[in-house]
Amino acid sequence: MNGEDWRVEINLDDEEHGYGLGERFRSHDLDDDARQRLGPRAVVSRDGPRVFLYTATPKQAREAERIARELVAADDLSAEIEVTHWDAQTEEWLHFEGDALEPDEEERYEDEESYPWLLTIELDSRGDAAETEELLRGEPGPVHRRWRYVTVDARTEEEASEVADRVRDRLPEGAQMWVEANPEGIPNPAFVYLESRI
Repeated sequence: MNGEDWRVEINLDDEEHGYGLGERFRSHDLDDDARQRLGPRAVVSRDGPRVFLYTATPKQAREAERIARELVAADDLSAEIEVTHWDAQTEEWLHFEGDALEPDEEERYEDEESYPWLLTIELDSRGDAAETEELLRGEPGPVHRRWRYVTVDARTEEEASEVADRVRDRLPEGAQMWVEANPEGIPNPAFVYLESRI
């Protein structure tokens, strides 16, 4: 199932709780081991009572699911939580019942450098996001794609803005782009939170 997108879906019983839970993911204090299992970037988005966590691998999705269950329980909320993966043949999200990958297939990520700024690009489709990811290869900072979102880490706000200026006219129609401080100001943050975007 390599190359597929992975998503944890959290369906809360109360729409009011969607915003609070999304913010909790952004500020969740993860230990180093959990951060490594999640990989360099998990994207969080919200649509009313539904919160989505996008990851790169099933192992990262299982870790995001564990964190989601902890936060839901800690806030005494009620929610249905499941891991899904994107199936390119049926073009839909399918329930995933498997376990995480075996240890020899694990990916480990090292937080070697700090990137305090982030360029985020929201695309209209998964295909547009894949094309944009390729377009951004070779930029100074790491590039990550999760579902319809592509992020580029930058050392300075100016560097992030320069990348945006270079690619602005080459992006697919409908793309939205913004520069912001990297969440939590830490290297390779575990979660990037996108308000009300799915």
